[in-house]
Amino acid sequence: MVLLFIPIAIVINLSEKINKILENKAPLAEVIEFYGYFTIYFANMLFPIFLFLSVIWFTSKLANNTEVIAILSSGISFKRYLQPFLVSATIVAVFVLLMGFFIVPIASKGYNDFNYKYLKNNTVQSRTTENIYRQISPTEYIYVSNYNYQAKEGYQFVYEKFVNDSLSEKIMADRISYNPKEKNYNLYNYVQRKVGYIEDTLDKGAIQTKKFNFEPDDLAPVIYIAETMNLGELHRFIKKEQERGGQNINTYLVVYYRKFSAPVAAFILTIIAVAVASFKRRGGMGINLAIGIVIAFTFIFFDKIFGTMAEKSDISPLVAVWLPNVVFGILAFYLLKNAKQ
Repeated sequence: MVLLFIPIAIVINLSEKINKILENKAPLAEVIEFYGYFTIYFANMLFPIFLFLSVIWFTSKLANNTEVIAILSSGISFKRYLQPFLVSATIVAVFVLLMGFFIVPIASKGYNDFNYKYLKNNTVQSRTTENIYRQISPTEYIYVSNYNYQAKEGYQFVYEKFVNDSLSEKIMADRISYNPKEKNYNLYNYVQRKVGYIEDTLDKGAIQTKKFNFEPDDLAPVIYIAETMNLGELHRFIKKEQERGGQNINTYLVVYYRKFSAPVAAFILTIIAVAVASFKRRGGMGINLAIGIVIAFTFIFFDKIFGTMAEKSDISPLVAVWLPNVVFGILAFYLLKNAKQ
C-alpha cells in the first residue's frame, strides 16, 4: 500500500511545487533528499489508512476465496484465526513506535526545513511572536511585547530577578536586539532598578549591553520544533518549556502523546479490518475497501480534530490524543463480538 500511494503523492507534490523549486534554485541533491523525507513523513502520517487498507485487502481476498469459512468450519475458533493478525499488528506497532521515537523526527526536520527554505519564502525565518512570557531560570523572568526572529529584535522588554521571593532587580527597555557574534543583547532606552535594603538604585540610559540566560529561539520557537525531536529530547524540551511558562505546551504534548497512541491504533485498526472483511459481502472486495477507507479517514479526522482542539483550547492533550483510540476501540470490540457470532 505504501508503494502504491507514496509515488502518486510524490508526483502530485512535485507537479505542484516544481515552479517554486526551480524559482528558488533548490539543489538537485536537496530535492532528492527532501522526497526521501517526504516518503517517511507522509507514510507515518497516513499510517492508519495504509494499515487498514492492507488488512482489508488481504482478508477480503481470503473471504472471497471462501478460505475464512473453510478455516472456521474446520473447528478453528475465531480467536485462533485472529492470532496471526495480532502477531503482525505487534510487529507493525513496534516498528511504528521505533520510527516515531527516532526516525520520523529526522524526516520531519528535513521535510519542514526544505519546505520553509525553498517553498514558503522563508516564512519560518520572519516569524513574529507577541506577548511572550518566559521564566529563564528559577529566579529570573522576562516579558517581550512582540519579537521578530529575522531582525532579532523585540519591543517593550522587561526583565525581573527575585531573591527569596522578593524583587531584587528590574530592567525595562523600549527595544532589545541580539548580537550573534557576542551572544549578548543591546537594550535601548533602558531603565534599570536595583532594589536595596535601605534604598533603590536607578540607572537610565540610551543603550546598555547585557547577557541573559535565553536565546532568540526561546522567544520565537519554530512552529514544528516538537516534531523534529526524538523521545528523550522532546521530554526534556517539554519539561524546560513548562518551567519557563511556554505558550505552546499543549502543541508539544500532543506530539509527545501521539508517539505512544499510534502503535495502539495498529491493534485497534487491525481488529476492525479483520471483523469487517472476514466474510463475503455483496459487492465483493470493493465494498470492503470502501468501508475501510471511510473508517480510516474517519479515524484520521477525529485524530486531527481533537489534536487541534487540544492545541487551541483547554482540552487535555492526553484525553484529546487517546479519545479516538478509545472510541474506535469500543467499535472494534463491538464488531469483533458480532464477527464471532
